[in-house]
Amino acid sequence: MTPQRRFPLGRLVFFVTSNIHKFNEARLVLAEHRVATALLRVKKVEVQDDSIENIAKASALDATKKYKLPIIVEDAGLFVKGLNGFPGPYSSHVYRTIGLEGILKLMGNVEKRDAYFQSVVAFCSSEELSKCFHGKVEGRISLEERGSSGFGFDPIFEPSASPNKTFAEMAMTEKNKYSHRAQALRKFVKWYTSNI
Repeated sequence: MTPQRRFPLGRLVFFVTSNIHKFNEARLVLAEHRVATALLRVKKVEVQDDSIENIAKASALDATKKYKLPIIVEDAGLFVKGLNGFPGPYSSHVYRTIGLEGILKLMGNVEKRDAYFQSVVAFCSSEELSKCFHGKVEGRISLEERGSSGFGFDPIFEPSASPNKTFAEMAMTEKNKYSHRAQALRKFVKWYTSNI
């Protein structure tokens, strides 16, 4: 009989976000590696920057300084190639202001609909000042909104690995097979379980 690998008890990380959907996606990915995550729903620092890594890192450093806990913060952006990478690091603001309809309207006469989602998970603790993990998924902007799952730009993004479905047409477990966030989280949890 082969001995089973034992995982140390007490692995816990706090996810700073006000987005319950992000938290639930993260919780599933981290649970694959027996790392518990707790939602820390507090106002995080949102710096304005052209780099999602700088945004995530600044938020993680600030939260760790305030709460003295092992923290992860995730920031992501939708980069539409036909719009010169817009909305990119400003995706959250663009979603709140012009929404899905606004992006589809901007894409009205754009033939090249290639886009990608990029994610950065920033980890910070009293022992580790900051460490960042990246994920990226290529795809395209759909012609119309499809699906009722997910959040944000999910109803208009078709990942290349599953081109007949938007992220919003996938269950969370299916989305986590392809998503930028899941990729970054898996890189983080691999490092975390080896080093902490």
